[in-house]
Amino acid sequence: MANKEYFSINGEGLLKKVKELIAEGNVTRITVADKTGNEIASFPLTLGLVGVVLMPMFAAVGAIAALIGECTIIVERKETEDTKQQ
Repeated sequence: MANKEYFSINGEGLLKKVKELIAEGNVTRITVADKTGNEIASFPLTLGLVGVVLMPMFAAVGAIAALIGECTIIVERKETEDTKQQ
């Protein structure tokens, strides 16, 4: 079972936060929801993603950021041995 984290963020910081989360490496899915909780976009992530594949996703996130004010990022992370023991 994946662990989920929720981040409330404004549109301006959306792309920066998504890039930070991807750089962490243990994220399996990023979902962007509006302030009422409606899903706007969902991006599955795999370990083998390279910059060329990520560019269209960054463009989509940038477009969303331009159109939306406040939103929530829902991050699913793969379970590690540390989280399984808790």
